[in-house]
Amino acid sequence: MPASKRVRVQETSPRRDPERTRKALLAAAFHCVHRSGFQGTDLDTILEAAGVTKGALYHHFANKEALGYALVDEVIGQIVRERWLEPLQNAEDPIGRLIAIVQATPLQQEEVERGCPLNNLAQEMSPLDEGFRTRIAAQFHAWRGAIADAFRDGQRRGKVRGDVDAMETATFLVATFEGYVSLAKNAQDFRELQSGKKLMVRYLGSLRAAG
Repeated sequence: MPASKRVRVQETSPRRDPERTRKALLAAAFHCVHRSGFQGTDLDTILEAAGVTKGALYHHFANKEALGYALVDEVIGQIVRERWLEPLQNAEDPIGRLIAIVQATPLQQEEVERGCPLNNLAQEMSPLDEGFRTRIAAQFHAWRGAIADAFRDGQRRGKVRGDVDAMETATFLVATFEGYVSLAKNAQDFRELQSGKKLMVRYLGSLRAAG
């Protein structure tokens, strides 16, 4: 899930507007963590990027971990919703919608270099912090669940093959997608992801109901 939805860092001082301050901190944290990882990002770097004071940060978040948890729940969660969950809601042709989502995955070098923000944090923080692990698991669960629900709805509409196990196939698709994103990141080569997108589109087409 490359971060194709840009999270904007506040350009004007947010100090006198608590909600803008909070949003600026989350946007700055997202960009810094996506670039350097959670452990590789210190609070001073986030504060400088957000243009706020340490006191303002502690007004909204008890510590760096609390900021990281909110980053997963709110910023990455929004990307998952906008990229996958919302487009699949009530889709008359879920296969076609999934193909469109996969094809729209960006291949820009910056996106390839940094990889998927959700999977990056899963690899880095899930073994180390239960708060991160459970929040990341919730995002993956919502992602897989949205695809599975779309498959079930498609089966009722006669759009998806009846022998498709909705949740198993959804899990396979998420794992395959994230795998190709990780391969592209490791190789620093968009062609790895480009190849994966073609194969995923072909596989999705095979799930259509006959006729």
